[in-house]
Amino acid sequence: MLGTMRGGDLTGVRLGAAIVLGKMTATLSRRLQQGGGTTMPGRVARAVEPRLLPLLSRRLRYGSVIVAGTNGKTTTARLLAHIMREAGHHPVHNRAGANLAAGILSALLEDVDLRGRPAGDIGIFEVDEATVPRVLPHLAPRVAVFTNLFRDQLDRYGEIDTIAGLWRAAGEALPAGAVLVANGDDPLVYEAVRGLPGRLVAFGIEDERHALPAIEHTAEARYCYRCGTPYQYALTYFGHMGRYRCPTCGVGRPPLDVAAQDVALEGPEGAAFVLDAPGFGTVKVTTALPGLYNVYNVLAASAAAFVLGASVEQVRAAVASFAPAFGRAERIVAGGAELRVLLSKNPAGFNEVLRTVLSDGRRPVVLIAINDNIADGRDVSWLWDVDFEHLAGRADHVIVAGLRAEDMALRLRYAGIPDEAVDVQPGYEPALRSAVSRAAGRPVVVLPTYTAMLGIRDVLRRWGAVGRYWEH
Repeated sequence: MLGTMRGGDLTGVRLGAAIVLGKMTATLSRRLQQGGGTTMPGRVARAVEPRLLPLLSRRLRYGSVIVAGTNGKTTTARLLAHIMREAGHHPVHNRAGANLAAGILSALLEDVDLRGRPAGDIGIFEVDEATVPRVLPHLAPRVAVFTNLFRDQLDRYGEIDTIAGLWRAAGEALPAGAVLVANGDDPLVYEAVRGLPGRLVAFGIEDERHALPAIEHTAEARYCYRCGTPYQYALTYFGHMGRYRCPTCGVGRPPLDVAAQDVALEGPEGAAFVLDAPGFGTVKVTTALPGLYNVYNVLAASAAAFVLGASVEQVRAAVASFAPAFGRAERIVAGGAELRVLLSKNPAGFNEVLRTVLSDGRRPVVLIAINDNIADGRDVSWLWDVDFEHLAGRADHVIVAGLRAEDMALRLRYAGIPDEAVDVQPGYEPALRSAVSRAAGRPVVVLPTYTAMLGIRDVLRRWGAVGRYWEH
């Protein structure tokens, strides 16, 4: 009988079956404690109806936003969703960070009813940087946010030039009227998006007080991608972020549409700055998100929110009330100690995290957990590009954990950390107990790679200190 149905009827049958099976998979996954139902429902549903992602996403009244980049995707997307709630919207958001196509579809499945009618009105989707070409044509986003590009997981992504090329090619499929919100301080991002269809809204920092004395050795963009001439940097903030120009072909940092001025960094406690957005407004914002790298995340989310119609007051209020996402400067009290968990997964990001947590002069207990699972990247040679020398004389105890704990201990020896100050505890629970027992009123800073972060949070959940990450 199905074979005699018209095409539209058959599509409706497949659509309904895909939604039902996807929702059943999510429920079963959670009841069996096999995860949060953040990925598998999308895989199951897509097997029934391969076109399900565009069929559901294009029913959202205000369309979709994608957020892509090496660092800051989760924080930026969560903050943007928070701002849009403040502005009266009901975002559909892959808040657990499942940022491949199946994770995005799982978020949509959770939001729709059995007939595919969405409860939300706008999609805000964090997207894995290499997945952008696969999902952009299906989502047809009205806004695409690009945070930054750093060397990360070379065994999976390849060189960052490859990712920039993927973005450039995918961007050609953006719908008419789309807006590109891009980090103007990152020459790799700007080179990837300039010239693409749609309006460009560039964000960046305008505060020379936070410039570094010289470009960092982790900087990726040293040569113009148009003519090969070395960039001239008037200043850099970290990595290759800064004010740059090619003296030969003239390509340089674009005029900023949204900028952070008068930036006051308050160590691990957060930051405050003037958010200047000509055409949208100017307002002073305060955030619990620490470090200069999070100033960029706030700028990215705020710029996208302005494009989507949020007011400066709505942005100010939402930024002030925003709590960090799990593992992204998350604060947890466990065993009488305060833990700060900051995901650290590549040299540029790790250096900024170290600079931030050590900036207030206190001598924290530091727990570093390094894994080399597929989601972390198999190659851990990047550890030798991180400036762990910052810890020498500024942290009394460093506990190392994870699958590559011994590699991390060796790196610390070469960084000048005495062997007696390093405690090798590959297991997450012994490592956490060691860190907590040494706290004595000092903060405990936990710096894990991605899968190590999930393992550490699982221990903390068993201790009753946190809930499941997908419920955060």
